[in-house]
Amino acid sequence: MNFERIYLDNAATTPLRQEVADAMHAALEESGFNPSSLHAEGRKARAVLDEARDRIAATLGATRTEITFTASGTEANNLALFGMTRASAKGRHIVVSAIEHPAVLRPAAQLRDEGFEVTYLPVASDGQVAADAFEAALRPGTVLASIMYANNEIGTVQPIRHLAEIAGRHGVAIHTDAVQAPSWLPCDVRELGVDLLSLSGHKFGGPKGTGLLYARRGLALAPLVHGGGQEFGRRSGTENVVGAAGMARALELAAVGRAENIRRTAELRDQLEAGIRAGISDVHVNGTGAPRLANNLSVSFAGVESEALLVGLDLAGVAVSAGSACTSGTLEPSHVLAALGLEPRWQTGAIRFSLGTTTRRAEIERVLVLLPGVVAQLRSPAPAPR
Repeated sequence: MNFERIYLDNAATTPLRQEVADAMHAALEESGFNPSSLHAEGRKARAVLDEARDRIAATLGATRTEITFTASGTEANNLALFGMTRASAKGRHIVVSAIEHPAVLRPAAQLRDEGFEVTYLPVASDGQVAADAFEAALRPGTVLASIMYANNEIGTVQPIRHLAEIAGRHGVAIHTDAVQAPSWLPCDVRELGVDLLSLSGHKFGGPKGTGLLYARRGLALAPLVHGGGQEFGRRSGTENVVGAAGMARALELAAVGRAENIRRTAELRDQLEAGIRAGISDVHVNGTGAPRLANNLSVSFAGVESEALLVGLDLAGVAVSAGSACTSGTLEPSHVLAALGLEPRWQTGAIRFSLGTTTRRAEIERVLVLLPGVVAQLRSPAPAPR
C-alpha cells in the first residue's frame, strides 16, 4: 500500500494557504508598480500596500505607522536589536534569554563585539525564564530586553506580559520574537505590553520572504538598510506589495481560527506524546511542566542520534526536524537543550514534531506505527564484521 508523506515540520515553515494564494493573486493586478511613485499606477500599488498594513495593524492591535515590513523574521529581529541599540544614548547593555533563536543571539553577539554588555538569562529545566532573574538583570543602562514569546525548538511559552510589565517599571524597552506564535497564541501587542514584536509570514500560512516588525509609536529605530527612506524611514527598498497582501490575509486567518486550531491540534499532539511514551522506552519530553505551543512536541530518544532518526523517518515518509530549521544540517548540539541542563544522552537524540492546522489523526496514528521500528533499528547494535 502506498502512503502519502506526512509533514510534521510546521515550525520550520507552513504550506501557503489557498486563501492566501488567492489574496496574492488578486493583488498582482494592482501591485506591478512602485508604491512610492506618485502617478496613478503607483497610487494603486500604494493602496494595496496600505490596506495590507492596516489589516495587519488591526489584527495586532497596533496602528499603521507602527508596522514595518521586512523580508523575514530574521531581518525584523536584527532591526529590533541593532535599531534600538544604535538609536539610543541610554546605555550599552542588553538582556536576552539563553534559548533565543540565532536571529537574536547572533546580533547580540555582534553587539557584544562592538562593546555592548550582554546578559544571557538562564532558563529552568522546563525552558522558562524566571521573572525575578529577569528583573535582577535590568539596570539603568539597559537599552533593550529581548525574550522570545514561544521557543521554536521545544515550544515553551514565556510569560511575556508579566516580563513586559517588569521591563516597563524599569523604563526598559522589551522586544519579543513572536515568529512561532500567531496560529497558537494571542498576539495583541497592547495586551502583551511589548515595545517591539517580530513576525515571519511563512510560519502561519503566508508567503516566504515576508516579515514585519511592530515598533511602538515614539520608539526611535536606526535603520539597517539605507536608501530611499521607505517604511517610515526604518527600512529602505521598494516594498513587496504582493507579499504584504498575502501576509495580511494569513495573519487574519490565523487569528480567526486560533481557538479551534489550538483545541484540535493539542489533542493530536497529546495523542502523539502519549503514544510515544507508551510504545518506546527511554524517552524524555522536553519542556514538560511549562506552557507549550499546542503544535509542538520535542522528544529525546536515548541511544540514537537526532540526524539518524530524522533520516530514518524521512525514508519512512515522515518529515520532522532535529531542531531549528536554521541550524539543522549541522552536528552542533542544540543550545536550547543545553540550556535546559539535559544530560548529553537526551541532547543528542532530540526530534521536534511540529503539527499544523491541517494535520490529521490518521497521520498521527501512522507515525505511531512507524516510529517504534525506526528507533529500534537505530538502537540495535551493528552486526559484527565477518
